[in-house]
Amino acid sequence: MTQPNNPLHGVTLEMILKSLVKKLGWKEMGHRVTIKCFNDHPSIASSLKFLRKTPWARAKVESLYLDQVEKK
Repeated sequence: MTQPNNPLHGVTLEMILKSLVKKLGWKEMGHRVTIKCFNDHPSIASSLKFLRKTPWARAKVESLYLDQVEKK
């Protein structure tokens, strides 16, 4: 089933993180979404592990990504 109205359809969590790191950097991401994996020795791997287990944090990161996509 396709999801034409879902802006996150086909976008992986890893793609979201890499895009945000490139555009904002870890420091700004940690400021906007206060989670330890963005502020203390950040990495894509540790962030993916945490976000996959923590729905509220993943929702905030996805929202931040959507805000950045809309600004383009």
